[in-house]
Amino acid sequence: MSIVVQHLTKEYGPQKAVDDLSFELKSGEIVGFLGPNGAGKTTSMKILTTYILPTSGKALVAGYDVEESPMEVRRRIGYLPEHNPLYREMYVREYLSFVAGLHGIRRPKQRIDEMIELTGLEREQGKLIGALSKGYRQRVGLAQALMHDPEVLILDEPTSGLDPNQIVEIRELIRKVGEEKTVLFSSHVMQEVEALCRRVLVINRGRLVADAPIEQLKSKSANQTLITVGFAGAVEPSALQALKGVQKVNALDELRYRLVCESDLREEIFALAVQKKWRLIELHQETIELENVFHQLTEGNAKK
Repeated sequence: MSIVVQHLTKEYGPQKAVDDLSFELKSGEIVGFLGPNGAGKTTSMKILTTYILPTSGKALVAGYDVEESPMEVRRRIGYLPEHNPLYREMYVREYLSFVAGLHGIRRPKQRIDEMIELTGLEREQGKLIGALSKGYRQRVGLAQALMHDPEVLILDEPTSGLDPNQIVEIRELIRKVGEEKTVLFSSHVMQEVEALCRRVLVINRGRLVADAPIEQLKSKSANQTLITVGFAGAVEPSALQALKGVQKVNALDELRYRLVCESDLREEIFALAVQKKWRLIELHQETIELENVFHQLTEGNAKK
């Protein structure tokens, strides 16, 4: 296993940022790490990359304990944090040369050339990092994370703030890298996760609430029907909840609700609106997507 996490916990005073977290990643997997803001994703990644120590539990990366052998872990892991820590006053090639020196790369010029080609930085290598677009700065961040040819790559929100074209480019780069390495990456973009991963880990309030292939998560919700309903004025959510076959009523805003139902209850909802003289302006059934499953798993988000 490339990553083994056993009963990992991180406490900040009375608050548990990570709470009894356990999972394993095999070599060559690209796994999505999902959760709302404040769920514990970044804290977990910082523990795996030896930036912070856990309060209790164990984490192994490439067979090495993050507490007992942090330097061995760092030699085998590449990390791109959410806020890419680049030296903006340095030129791209100059910065990558600096990174190669830190890692003691034997043939730095050859390795730098390989990373520039892999990440598509040929035309940008002579530019100041501060003059690059965010998409190209992310490419530089990936190049530094891959410089020492790590076994495991950990990416925290690698496409955050990028435009649609840049997201596609970084996604393809991650897919290419994932052919040879284990990749754990967090993202808020569900389409991105579905495009890259077969398996996802979902964390909420520091605890793992799902660990399964995407299609399996979707199939578990296949026996449910999601219905979105909107009104022109205030209504009684309790009346919606009282309908036979309604499992849950989630408020999307003051006048819109998503109902988790056992079957298609649009006719019953329409009849209720007529009976209550509610002015109905929206009523449709949703297709079960990963985003729907994510919302069901992470209701009651932790504060950041």
